[in-house]
Amino acid sequence: MKIRSDILRIYQALHTWVGIGAGMLLFIGFFAGALTMFKGPLDRWISSPAQTLRPVAQAQLDPLVRQVLEQHPSARKGFTLHLEQHENVAAPVSWSGDEGGREIDLSAKRWQATLDGDGKLVAQQELPSLLAQLIDMLHRTGGVPGTVGDEYLGIYLMGVAGVMYFLALVSGVVLLLPTLVKDFFALRAGKNRKRFWLDAHNVVGIASLPFHIVISVTVIVFAFHDQFYDSLQDVVYGDTPMFQRGGGKPVPHSVSEMLPATTLIAKVQQTAPDFHISEMLFMGLDGPRPMIRAAVVNPRHLVHGPESAYVMINPYSGEVTNKTMLPGHADTWSSLVTPLFALHFGSYGGNMMRWVYFVFGLSGAFLFYSGNLLWVEKRRKNQIRDQAPPRQTLTTMRMASATLGVCLGSVAGVLLTMVAGKWLYGSAANINSAYLAVYYSVFLGAVAWAFWRGPARGAVDLLKLCALASLAIPLTSLVAALLPSLGLWAHTSAATLGVDFAALAGAALLLYGARLTARRVLHGPVDSVWSAVPA
Repeated sequence: MKIRSDILRIYQALHTWVGIGAGMLLFIGFFAGALTMFKGPLDRWISSPAQTLRPVAQAQLDPLVRQVLEQHPSARKGFTLHLEQHENVAAPVSWSGDEGGREIDLSAKRWQATLDGDGKLVAQQELPSLLAQLIDMLHRTGGVPGTVGDEYLGIYLMGVAGVMYFLALVSGVVLLLPTLVKDFFALRAGKNRKRFWLDAHNVVGIASLPFHIVISVTVIVFAFHDQFYDSLQDVVYGDTPMFQRGGGKPVPHSVSEMLPATTLIAKVQQTAPDFHISEMLFMGLDGPRPMIRAAVVNPRHLVHGPESAYVMINPYSGEVTNKTMLPGHADTWSSLVTPLFALHFGSYGGNMMRWVYFVFGLSGAFLFYSGNLLWVEKRRKNQIRDQAPPRQTLTTMRMASATLGVCLGSVAGVLLTMVAGKWLYGSAANINSAYLAVYYSVFLGAVAWAFWRGPARGAVDLLKLCALASLAIPLTSLVAALLPSLGLWAHTSAATLGVDFAALAGAALLLYGARLTARRVLHGPVDSVWSAVPA
């Protein structure tokens, strides 16, 4: 396919500058997003068994719920009945006692309750670990602090980055069209390292193009959903409420009239017979509009949430008030929106699809990292025409250092935060605040190190740091198993062991990358920013 050279130059400039403008923020989002595909296992790996209360049989759920509501009125605002037991499920029932909001409260304690051997209520307050939620927030905000109104600033910036990301995808495809057939599967390794990185960048981008289009569009929608809803309200719905509440005139209730939990579980199961119930969130039980949101799971279906579909049920009448977020029962709006949610979250196809999305997430991070490296090498190629050997400009050196510091700093920050979660658990006054302190200390330290050491030496140092941080995850579990007196813990379920083995494999890959980079630093072209040999 032939495209005029002047058009290609325009698209090349568009692709380059929107990629540079959004690349580092999107790298963080994609790396953290890849980890959130295994948010559950991460949560289970970091959860301390010291906080766990004994599980109960299903026959004991009714007296458990009844005693919680009688003895702890704050639970009537909202509590969660957990029907699956894992390392990160501390008790059969949990509640916070307040309304909550969009922002994560690092200091919010949560009540947990169960029954003892005599059938009496045992309740305690604990500060839950929010590591998985904080990684998810890193994915959504890029780690940018601050708020605008009631929303995180980073979410809006990520939405803007999503627009630039979409433009980079379109312009990148246009650039590759003239040589698509010839270059698609070409991966030419050799002395020309720029050609190798460009081939790898193109192959990854084209091979995962449908995934990236879906992610870019949904990132924009998620970031600006309030604005989209407000526009729909004004233009389409007018004075009519966009989301109608069912149930007629609101009537206050007494919790003593609520149906037994086991009866409500059975009604949800009848509504969604092909799903299993993971948890049930009871809301506003003594208010005018009580509701239960039951999370139901079946990996064969596209669902609305990151993992679950939802069924809404009235806790007093047992009436199913909303099942439009249940596959097979969606209305027109839900049938349009649910696939977008599912395709973004990867909430279908079970663990196999999670691994596919994990690889796609890391490949997306690679796209932005390699794109910045290609920009640096392009500057060198242009300078060769004017001087031999060329002297790298300060702008090029700074871009190389920033790319290394931000990208590798975020990787090392997340990995060392995971490790710190176990080592600091017994000594930190607030483990969630400790997570943030560790992450931002490592991240900012890596950025400073990259600028101080320069891109060549800094690349080797930071890759080794990332490798050691990744290796520290399975080593921490090993130490916990061999020396339990230290107060550490090591879970032995398949999900938590998977975290350790994945980190071990990641350490090996990062160490190999550090070795290749060190070789290039010493033996590569001396006119490159990646050379530590004086020109």
